[in-house]
Amino acid sequence: MQTQTASAKATADREQLILDHLPQVRLIARRIHERLPGSVSLDDLVSTGIVGLISAIDNFDPKLNVKLKTYAEYKIRGAILDSLRGMDWAPRQQRKRVKMIEAAILALEQRNHRSPSEDEIAGELGLSTEEYHDWLIDVRGVNLGSLEGNAPEEEGRDLLRFVSDSEDLWPSRIVERAELERLLAAAIEKMPYVERTVLSLYYHEELTLREIAKVVKLHESRVSQLKSQAILRLRAYLEKRWPMDRGL
Repeated sequence: MQTQTASAKATADREQLILDHLPQVRLIARRIHERLPGSVSLDDLVSTGIVGLISAIDNFDPKLNVKLKTYAEYKIRGAILDSLRGMDWAPRQQRKRVKMIEAAILALEQRNHRSPSEDEIAGELGLSTEEYHDWLIDVRGVNLGSLEGNAPEEEGRDLLRFVSDSEDLWPSRIVERAELERLLAAAIEKMPYVERTVLSLYYHEELTLREIAKVVKLHESRVSQLKSQAILRLRAYLEKRWPMDRGL
C-alpha cells in the first residue's frame, strides 16, 4: 500500500510539473511561430513543445546543477525546431535567398572593410531597396537555424547560452565559447545602431517585435526586416571566422 501511495504521489507530482510549465511551452511556441510563415500551425508547435517538456521532466537530473526551467527550455525549443527541420517548411527559394544575402554582406565587408548599408547590400544583389526589404521579410523564418536554434530563453534570449552538461564543461568547450562570444561581440559592434538596438531589445529585454516597434518608433514589419538583416550579418561575419558546425 505504501509503495502504491508513493507511486501515485510521483504521478501526481509529474502531472503538476507538466501543468506548471505549460505556459513556458506556449511562450516558446509563440516566439518561434512569429518568425514562421502563416501556414505553420501554432497549435502543432505547442503540441510538439509539450512532448519536449515531458521528456525534460522525465529525464531531469538535479545533480547536473541546472534548473528544471532551463533544461525544459532547451528540450521544448529543441523538440519544436527538430519538428520544423523534419517538415522542411522553408521553401528552397528562401534558403537560397539567405545564402545570397550572406554572400553579399560578406563580399561587401571584404571589399569595403566595414559593415555595408542596406542600399549597398541591395545593389550587390541587383535589387532595389524595396525588393531587398521584401526578401528580408520572406527569409525571416529561415533564421531559426544556427544562431537562434540552441539558445535557451531563461534570463533573456542570449544567442550563446547553452544548457550546461558534462561536455559543455570541458575546458576546450569553455575556451571555444569565450572565443565565440568575443567574435559575436565584435560583429555586433560593427552593426548599425538601430540593428544593435533591435537585437538587444529582442534577445536581452525579451520584447516582442510589436513592443520593439513602439520603442524604436518603426513599423513592426520594418523591425522584422532589421532583425533578419542583423542575424544575417552575424552569420556572414561568423561564417568567415568560425566553422558553423562547431558551436552554432
